[in-house]
Amino acid sequence: MIKKEDEEEFNSDLFEHYQFKADKGQDPLRVDKFLMNRIENSTRNKIQQAAKDGFIFVNGNNVKSNYKVKPGDIAKVMFSHPPYENLLVGEKMSLKIPYEDDLLLVVNKPPGLVVHPGHGNYSGTLLNGLINHFESLPSNKDGRPGLVHRIDKDTSGLLVVAKTEESMTHLAKQFYLKSSKRKYHALVWGIVENEEGTINKNLARDPKNRLIMSVPENNELGKKAITHYKVLERFNYLTLLECQLETGRTHQIRAHMKHIGHPIFNDQRYGGDRILKGTIFNKYKQFVQNCFKILPRQALHAKSLGFVHPKTKKELNFECDLPNDFLDCLNKWRNYSNNI
Repeated sequence: MIKKEDEEEFNSDLFEHYQFKADKGQDPLRVDKFLMNRIENSTRNKIQQAAKDGFIFVNGNNVKSNYKVKPGDIAKVMFSHPPYENLLVGEKMSLKIPYEDDLLLVVNKPPGLVVHPGHGNYSGTLLNGLINHFESLPSNKDGRPGLVHRIDKDTSGLLVVAKTEESMTHLAKQFYLKSSKRKYHALVWGIVENEEGTINKNLARDPKNRLIMSVPENNELGKKAITHYKVLERFNYLTLLECQLETGRTHQIRAHMKHIGHPIFNDQRYGGDRILKGTIFNKYKQFVQNCFKILPRQALHAKSLGFVHPKTKKELNFECDLPNDFLDCLNKWRNYSNNI
């Protein structure tokens, strides 16, 4: 069992700790694999090291990495690194800021840049750059200064950042009430037949892989998620979509697109990094592999953002161009489709 002094150490700021409860339907699974499926950017070596150091517990008991997790088990792990909240220091960074005033700024995030520090990404994040950009930022409910919303590491595009408590409250309310406007461009596998459509399916953590979201079989589970889409351009085996978020769930567009059978191109986590459509010829396979190299991430870009300014009450709308890797990939597919 965890002794009192161990419990104090587990809750100490000197460690980054996680706790998970196994679902009722959990099949027996090694605790190191169980934790890897739930902690983003973790590695098996790091988790096994935590086990060797005596820092993995199940139901209060210290366990080895080969312990089999069963339904209802509560697994805890701690890594000998402080939580990201203790590491929020400014770092000099070149930021693309299309708009800024005393209350807020809009930033165009490049692909590959993590928005805020977390496990495996303790520095070099957008938040580190923002802290360097100005002296202080208000915190959101998760303790992440200035961040009203977020986009994934390998998604590019627009984010709004609050600079005062007042603007944080005002902007967060707009996102909560779904009055903000967010449109993305997504390149997906397959030919989307309808010119436009709406995906209204709840999303929840996938029961087999907690790092991704999926549509639960039971419609009453998960959180409400609505994505509107329309076709912008069709290629031979891909479709370029404009997706508008009505809600803003984690991985919403990525999970919804996979659900309707059109995973985002080169989305490794949702199965889009394999050749899902096309011919069996080696020349085509090589072409797709070259496109993967040109665009080494999911083909998703936060193209436009609209909201009401907290002070002036005027509606502000912003757009940003597709980054070069996305454009280059699109041009490759255009040329291929025109010459086939």
